[in-house]
Amino acid sequence: MTPLRIIFMGTPDLAAVSLTALLRETKFQVVAVVTQPDRPKGRDLKLTPSPVKEIALRAGLPVLQPQKAREETFVAELKTFQPDLIAVAAFGQILPKSILDLPPHGCLNVHTSLLPKYRGAAPIQWAIANGDAETGVTIMKMDVGMDTGDILTQRTTPISAADNGQTVHDRLAQIGSELLVQTIPDYVAGKIPPRKQDAALATHAAKIKKTDGQIDWRLPATTIWNRLRAFTPWPGAFTFLLGVPPSGGSVVVPPEGGTPNATRPQLLKIWEAQVTAATGEPGRILSADKSGILVACGAGALRILILQREAGRRMNAGEFLAGHPLSAGQGFTGFQ
Repeated sequence: MTPLRIIFMGTPDLAAVSLTALLRETKFQVVAVVTQPDRPKGRDLKLTPSPVKEIALRAGLPVLQPQKAREETFVAELKTFQPDLIAVAAFGQILPKSILDLPPHGCLNVHTSLLPKYRGAAPIQWAIANGDAETGVTIMKMDVGMDTGDILTQRTTPISAADNGQTVHDRLAQIGSELLVQTIPDYVAGKIPPRKQDAALATHAAKIKKTDGQIDWRLPATTIWNRLRAFTPWPGAFTFLLGVPPSGGSVVVPPEGGTPNATRPQLLKIWEAQVTAATGEPGRILSADKSGILVACGAGALRILILQREAGRRMNAGEFLAGHPLSAGQGFTGFQ
């Protein structure tokens, strides 16, 4: 049987897992790889290839890196590879109709949500942030809309209390790669009838911004906890401690209405926390000891277990308090 000629389009680690899975299968022949242009990275802003490009180069595959996928010269170059199908996973650009219509079997996309829920750029994070009990992967046949194509296959996975954005990402990357490899042959053989999405059930997963990580202590503790997990590792959940001298050390908290001895709030990144039933004014520290820093929220409270100062290292609450004493009554940004 002649291997199916596939062009793979993808960029980050999640996509690299799918490319690796395709390369292991003798029934597929990956004839070319398309990925985003190299980007500056690190302190020295050195141009760095994407994870997908690195795998493609090791496999000796042609690599295309268009600035814009809709450019006619790029589309013409794709045609020269005579693909039977294009497989897409987190490529990072919208594909024009000229590419979608190019291969006889169209373009299949690995999307990390149970469509039609969470169409868009950040489905993993928003599923966790919204407190969903499960998420999953959809293999869809792409059309010109944003994640609106017909559903071919889906697979679910639970979201546990121990999960965060990274653990769910890694699990869905593996599930997506397996599902893609299983779906392609059956789809090409006509064994999978495409299923239209119910637009009435569609939700949008907007791209995550750095500011999404800032904690609003007026929200319920459970909501803050879900967002903390969702935005780990990036952008992270962070807050600003009021009344802290820039150089650290003990804090002088003034009488009600006074001004703390600080020139600016101190940024703290929160890595792990627990929801508790304690109550108080949102943003106020209720207690601080080696068991954690308890902060009141709009409903309930959050016990901070692991945190990190700006430009510092991660510490448990006991380690942090040994060098940076805090006490009940102090407040975080948003506490008046």
